[in-house]
Amino acid sequence: MSESEISAKDHGHPRLADVIPMAGKRILVVGASGQVGRALRDVYAHDASVEYATRADLDLSDPDLAGARAWRDYSVIVNAAAYTAVDDAETPAGRVEAWAANATGVSRLASVAATHGITLVHISSDYVFDGTADGFYDEDASFSPLGVYGQSKAAGDLAAATAPRHYILRASWVVGTGRNFVTTMADLARRGVSPRVVADQRGRLTFATDIARAIQHLVDVRAPYGAYNISSSGDVMAWSEIAREVFRSLGADPSLVVDTSTAEYFAGAERVVAPRPSNSALSLTKIEATGFVPTDGLSGLRDYVGS
Repeated sequence: MSESEISAKDHGHPRLADVIPMAGKRILVVGASGQVGRALRDVYAHDASVEYATRADLDLSDPDLAGARAWRDYSVIVNAAAYTAVDDAETPAGRVEAWAANATGVSRLASVAATHGITLVHISSDYVFDGTADGFYDEDASFSPLGVYGQSKAAGDLAAATAPRHYILRASWVVGTGRNFVTTMADLARRGVSPRVVADQRGRLTFATDIARAIQHLVDVRAPYGAYNISSSGDVMAWSEIAREVFRSLGADPSLVVDTSTAEYFAGAERVVAPRPSNSALSLTKIEATGFVPTDGLSGLRDYVGS
């Protein structure tokens, strides 16, 4: 038709070029000051839709968490907050803090996510297992935590899974920005100190950058919801073998690292010591099937030490 009638109401509508589009929903990273939180800041450095909240900004222990934000404005919540003081969790005060952060707080986040149709991304731990398996732990392995920290993390996993849209990323031996096992070994190597390092706990490092990349990947490709293991790839190693690689990478004598057992290492400890799983090896088959490529453990370790 060459002619048409436009009503007075239609005449009053703004031109399409003058319309301001609605803002897209945002991603909220909780626990933004930790190793994974800082890695997420790097991964999402150029994404203005991502917000970051430390404990001072958003306290998961707040019973009124449901009213703490305009949750309808978010599409994804990444929970990088956790109580990770494994030994302190065995004390009366630590037990309370561990359960509050790792279980109760996650339950509140899951409720918020379920209510508002938000995808909840939650970071878990190899400590939900007792480490007695002969091979790799897959995502369907039964929980069997040895200590309070692992118990609280297992409870958090169960809570996170109540959100219809959820990703649970189970990591082992996390290494990121700040003080950790690798930086400690590097310091000893530079000073020529000979450390005793346990040789009866085996697993693979998980670089915080890999956790951040995996979160971005799973959300972006809209992978099926559920639990995913994440760690570096390559050989499963003992802590003592990793220590030797750190020494070797820095040109120090790896024979300075002396093997010991977990029992020997903690013998005579004056404080409570939490039980550790002896096998923390996580299967990567499921996350690799989504197209994610984890960092090779040895090359990643050398890059980390050299950075």
